[in-house]
Amino acid sequence: MAHPRVAGGTVTAWGICTTVKAPAAQVQAFVAYHLWLGATHIWLHFDDPDDPAAELFDHPAVTVIRCSDAYWMDYIGRRPPKHQNRQARNVQRVYALTDLPWLAHIDVDEYITSQTDIGTVLDQTPPDQPMLRMAPWEALHDPTLPDDIFTARQFRAALNGKHNAAARARVFGEYAALLSDGVLSHSAGKCFFRIGLARFEPRLHGAFRAGERVQGVPFSDDIQLLHFHAQDPAPWRERLEFRLTRGAYQFNPPLQEWLLAADPAAIDRFYLETQTATPEALARLQAEGALREVALSLRQKVAAMGLN
Repeated sequence: MAHPRVAGGTVTAWGICTTVKAPAAQVQAFVAYHLWLGATHIWLHFDDPDDPAAELFDHPAVTVIRCSDAYWMDYIGRRPPKHQNRQARNVQRVYALTDLPWLAHIDVDEYITSQTDIGTVLDQTPPDQPMLRMAPWEALHDPTLPDDIFTARQFRAALNGKHNAAARARVFGEYAALLSDGVLSHSAGKCFFRIGLARFEPRLHGAFRAGERVQGVPFSDDIQLLHFHAQDPAPWRERLEFRLTRGAYQFNPPLQEWLLAADPAAIDRFYLETQTATPEALARLQAEGALREVALSLRQKVAAMGLN
């Protein structure tokens, strides 16, 4: 299997920080893929300190952190009650400790993809730019594909903003008002953070510097984020209550209200129409320039890395 690093490219190093609570196979796929992609180091924070998956990563490029009560007491004196705050605290800790030039903060269901060597892109980032933003592409469910841990090949761009209102109407039809960002999950993307900046605080989708939110950084043209938010209908249904009450959907009131009131048949139809890679849906997205195809071959990468 060819490695994506470009011959003769820069050796600018980068790492990944994540907080995980997921099946072991998904964590293995995440690690194997991003090591293959060129990550110098990966920090895995296990939100459940007793997670048996934490035993699976005896690898020099992987640091396992069990987020026990003792971990949180030693770090900040208490365990943050919200998972979003635990994620932010974990990346801030690694940011302060690492000597790598760049650190990405992503979730276990997010996969970085690039048209060129990532180290080269980071090396060419203007020196006054504190971070590099990755636009999200949301995975669509395709029941015809064989299981690949995270199983999808078709990804949808975020059709957000007023300028995309007509496109959202064409793509989502009656559900357009529920998906104001043109995706089911976040449209803000995730970031690589430049290490060594004073008074700099990485967060989930951006950063603060000297107490002010970092503004004005465009999405990269070269590096994107594939987000497996709802590509499998069964786990999506299982997590729906959490997302409606404590997760991403609470920040989208029209979607939250509609899903809370909908019966199972209506929810199934919503998923089919908005999240499934039907020929009709793919054609609509293709017409808007909002579709891309990527085959990650995750099981192959896990086997090649010896993590299975």
